[in-house]
Amino acid sequence: MSTTSLATGSAAVQGELWGARARDWAEQELHQRALYERAISRLGIGEGTRVLDVGCGSGYFCRLAADRGAQVGGIDAADALLEIARGRVPEGEFHFGDLQFLPFADDAFDVVTGFNSFQYAADPVAALREARRVAVPGGRVFALVWGKQERTELAAILRALRPLLPPAPPDAPGPFALSDEGALDALMRAAGLEVTDAGYLAATFEYRDEETLLRATLASGPATLAIRTSGEAAVRNAALEATAPFRTADGAYRLETEWRYATAQA
Repeated sequence: MSTTSLATGSAAVQGELWGARARDWAEQELHQRALYERAISRLGIGEGTRVLDVGCGSGYFCRLAADRGAQVGGIDAADALLEIARGRVPEGEFHFGDLQFLPFADDAFDVVTGFNSFQYAADPVAALREARRVAVPGGRVFALVWGKQERTELAAILRALRPLLPPAPPDAPGPFALSDEGALDALMRAAGLEVTDAGYLAATFEYRDEETLLRATLASGPATLAIRTSGEAAVRNAALEATAPFRTADGAYRLETEWRYATAQA
């Protein structure tokens, strides 16, 4: 297994949190299929495209890209998620490490993607500069983050978790810091990238019952931290109360979400 320096960066903290319930997170990643497929089409990923997914999680995006004929690789800070990724995409190249210190040569990829990942870097601009470095000249860097809070029903869960988390530093940016028009674009420009396309994507997350919803919710990094701070019972109760308005007559849950994306040229 290849490694990168974890002396600085966010990998040591984020990997441990997001890998705590790796199997449950891998299951919930299936809900993102529509987003991943739209990104694959938007980026023109196909036969022979060299793709790196940073913060690749359990490798589901890489699996879909590989099914289109792409040569795929990924990096993540959670060993447990990488184990699943290697099983899902045995032909891929997966590394343990930090977004700010990519173990790849310059100009190695045609496309570099980051789905809800760049903002977790200790220095997001440095992470985007690394993405630019490993992309070929003229290659594309794609970042996706939360959309506007008022158009993201999953935000109800994040709001419910906030009182159960340790106090955040006063200058902490928060999960929706890059949601407004121009914020993500400015971050990419600060990394020396030329934004060529940006906008919002809508998606629906559906869970067949209460336990499916809870497995997905409790598998996230913030939920893991909330559980360790306030206990699992408190987190389960908060999540169920927050999502009660989105429960359907048959006991399923349906939440509409919005995501902000930007594509840039290296």
